[in-house]
Amino acid sequence: MFRIGVDVGGTNTDAVLMQGKEVVDGYKSATTEEPGLGIINAVSTILNRNNIDTKNIESVMIGTTQFTNAFVENKRLEQVAVVRLGYPATVSVPPCIDFSDNLRKIIGENFWIVNGGYEFDGRLLGDWTTEEITKVAKEIKNKNLKYISISCVFSPINEQQEIDTAKIIKEHNPDAIITMSHRIGRVGFVERENATIMNSSLGKLADKVISSFKDALKELKIKSPFYISQNDGTLMSADIVKNYPVLTFASGPTNSMRGAGFLSKKNNAIVVDIGGTTTDFGVIKEGFPRESAIPVDIGGVRTNFRMPDLISIGLGGGSIIRENNNQVSVGPDSVGYKLDKEALIFGGKTLTTSDITVASGDANFGDKNKVEHISNDLITKSQNKIKNMIEEGIDRVKLNKDDVPVILVGGGSILVNGKLKGASEVLIPDHSDVANAIGASLAQAGGEIDKIYSYSEMGREKSIENAKNDAISRALQAGAIKDTIKIIELEEIPLSYLPSGSVRIHAKAVGDIF
Repeated sequence: MFRIGVDVGGTNTDAVLMQGKEVVDGYKSATTEEPGLGIINAVSTILNRNNIDTKNIESVMIGTTQFTNAFVENKRLEQVAVVRLGYPATVSVPPCIDFSDNLRKIIGENFWIVNGGYEFDGRLLGDWTTEEITKVAKEIKNKNLKYISISCVFSPINEQQEIDTAKIIKEHNPDAIITMSHRIGRVGFVERENATIMNSSLGKLADKVISSFKDALKELKIKSPFYISQNDGTLMSADIVKNYPVLTFASGPTNSMRGAGFLSKKNNAIVVDIGGTTTDFGVIKEGFPRESAIPVDIGGVRTNFRMPDLISIGLGGGSIIRENNNQVSVGPDSVGYKLDKEALIFGGKTLTTSDITVASGDANFGDKNKVEHISNDLITKSQNKIKNMIEEGIDRVKLNKDDVPVILVGGGSILVNGKLKGASEVLIPDHSDVANAIGASLAQAGGEIDKIYSYSEMGREKSIENAKNDAISRALQAGAIKDTIKIIELEEIPLSYLPSGSVRIHAKAVGDIF
């Protein structure tokens, strides 16, 4: 039996055919305006040239940037009813405070701040009432708002008020699509609320994209289940994506890191993913991306839901090279998807990093004769600049001075030749150009919990056990098989400024889906 991994990027749609842990074939196709068409093109190619009957496909895993791009570009977003449980404590900071004027206009300023919320230790902050929520539910109905965001102060400690609020709103608005913040973000309130609003604004697009994927697989006559990759390196079912599209943000680089670890057989390493325009630097720990410990800015909006810890620089296979006063600059601008038209090796007039790599003899594509005029001095200076940029990126993501394995993936990995400072070894595994699709194909589902516990009330062992069980429960909901689930992350952070022996516990569980 076979499985298919797909990564739908902004420029290319990559597909890979897997049999067990063996990569059978990989293919790149141009991403289309209708994402399903790009999937059809890529998947049909690898099926046809390997003569694979679709009956032998047991699952399809898809990674996509559609939702990230939509939010960053402020396109295809819906108006959102924002319900905040935290009056009067939170009125000084209104919802969407750091959203751009344009984004706030698109989403609409439909805000309700009502009584409710909790203190850090679970004590009531405000008097939540059925009557007040019922009034809000009726007003939402009158405004004909379908996508609803509910955020409660310290709901990661106690989610009950969010659940009760959602129930009442649903009773009066049966067609409502509701996002509760405790399922999205972590303890920080404003960032968690922002992420929840983001998620709600993508509700209609999520339905459209998932339908497009379903139609594509139907067109391909693939009847097996399909899954969508999350930004923590795990998978979730299509139905869950409809409710939580925001969890796919940054899944492209995450897939690349997972794929890099798989291809190199390294569970702990730095991954350098070199594309056409940018290079992403990240770290894998036990085969999964290291998560960011600080709020992450997405399209100018601060969030605190899980995101990989990444550094990006303007370096790729299409980066433009300039020489001025005997100094060489590389990027950050790039010819991007126009590489095959604008680079010298393809008859264009723009000097790119790809031209330098071909001229040096490190790669063989395009027409080498068109770059024979490039001097050895310019080649050397350009390669040194590229190498220095990558070495600086490696140094920025390292946690200590020790040399560590470095894995190069992406189509632009040909830019690197030789040793890198800070690297104990440099690996460019086979099929590294489709590492993102391979990462998408790695069949594991996950769940995590980030919550504050009182050791003085519950005790350490019971608190940790509770966190583990919650993470396992969420992994089960994501589709993991119970007997295969294991805890891969467990972190205790004492909160010394809080009473009652308060400790923040982060637990993550993963398991196979078949």
